[in-house]
Amino acid sequence: MCAVFVGLDMGTSVAKAVAFAEDGTALRAESVPVSLGGGGDRVEQDVEEVVRAAVRVIDAVADGGPPALVGMTGQGDGLWLVDAAGRAVRPALSWMDGRAGGLVADWMEDGTALRLFRHTGNVLFPGSPGALLAWLDRNEPESLDAATTAACCKDILHLRLTGERSTDLSDASVPFLDPTTRAYSPQVLEALGIEHRAGLLPPVRTPVPFGRALGGRSGTGLPAGTPVSSGPYDLPASALGAGITGPGDGLLIIGTTLACEVVAERVVRDGDPVGFHLATDRADRYLRALPAMTGTVALDWVLGVTGSTHEQVSGMLDETPRGARGVAALPYLSPSGERVPFVDPRARAEFTGLDLRASRAELVRGMCEAIAFAARHCLEAAGLTGELGVCGGGARSLPWLRIFADVLGRPLKVARGPEPGARGAVLAALGARGGDLGLDVDTAEWTKPDLVIDPDPEGVAYYEEAYADYLYRVEAARSRWHGGPVRAVL
Repeated sequence: MCAVFVGLDMGTSVAKAVAFAEDGTALRAESVPVSLGGGGDRVEQDVEEVVRAAVRVIDAVADGGPPALVGMTGQGDGLWLVDAAGRAVRPALSWMDGRAGGLVADWMEDGTALRLFRHTGNVLFPGSPGALLAWLDRNEPESLDAATTAACCKDILHLRLTGERSTDLSDASVPFLDPTTRAYSPQVLEALGIEHRAGLLPPVRTPVPFGRALGGRSGTGLPAGTPVSSGPYDLPASALGAGITGPGDGLLIIGTTLACEVVAERVVRDGDPVGFHLATDRADRYLRALPAMTGTVALDWVLGVTGSTHEQVSGMLDETPRGARGVAALPYLSPSGERVPFVDPRARAEFTGLDLRASRAELVRGMCEAIAFAARHCLEAAGLTGELGVCGGGARSLPWLRIFADVLGRPLKVARGPEPGARGAVLAALGARGGDLGLDVDTAEWTKPDLVIDPDPEGVAYYEEAYADYLYRVEAARSRWHGGPVRAVL
């Protein structure tokens, strides 16, 4: 009987699971929505709802048969507080929570943020575990007093399913990991004023945490003893699932935000303080991650304003020429501005080149091109020199993928579907313990692309000039955002 592997990707708003055959073919897939709560700066999730959603999709794709193993990934960052039994002591704070924004602003002002970037290669932001721990310590210490573990989403699921308290290197990276010792940094904890909370951080396991299902006690239908792994989190897991492992190779996730990541051999700490370095199980491999705030959320806004639908996007792109007849955009629509490849909370979107003849399709194409330019800006800053994989909801539009290929000037390898994050979680589990379990798969077969989009030489030449104009407009806008004169320094 052939082995079946289950991958879980516990996203921010959707729980997704896929059952894979030994050759990487997706046999069954299931997804269920998960809600977000709060208001204003507060963004929280019900831990029990998330656990129920994970159990439901795992059981659905397992389809009554015992999987050979379960590999889990999920949303990174945020803060999930539980007691010794893995039960929540309060709702989880999402990576989108903004209550620690004042603390981060103070750390940027007094030099703490820059000092820690020079130490770890990672920036501080309000939704990271360090900032949220510090905020709770100052404003809600009773929650920390009641907890025994402060971790990320997938780590809590692993604790509930297996009883194992641990995390992996990728989730430990931001902001606590010292890249030299590959352990939690006492200097980071002290700088954030939370050294007395160090005991809440779970042990870091390499290559990834691994345990055995508790059976009925975990609330899932998994038989007791089923191997279960946790990690890496969704960004590096998606890179694994897309076969992105060589230095200089990158992955572009065209989702609500643009997640741009490139495989690096070392942590670069002397450049501009932006983005993250996510540790892997190899000491000479990191993922240089620049997750932008812009992405399909910017396209969604244009579609809403123009009364258009996602189903119309590909047709609009096909019917509109390169350059959208002069309509151009900057895609910075997030109220919190932008964080990569530059940090500016005042960043705002704009359209230029409009007149009464501008059509809905030109507005859509102008924004789609701007998002592709933003991706190039990030990937170049991250050090892309090799092959590029692509996945995410935006990758469903072939005309938009062609724009990305032309703007980036390189072939796009569309990751094998479905759910490269879940696929990568299984591959991480097999890489960690597959040999011990007598399980082996052909990784190249598992990660072969579904499609390769080659750039059009005419499009590459056109967009090379258009990208230079985009950079000029970005620099001019950045000066205006801060009330200064227009600068043309690229």
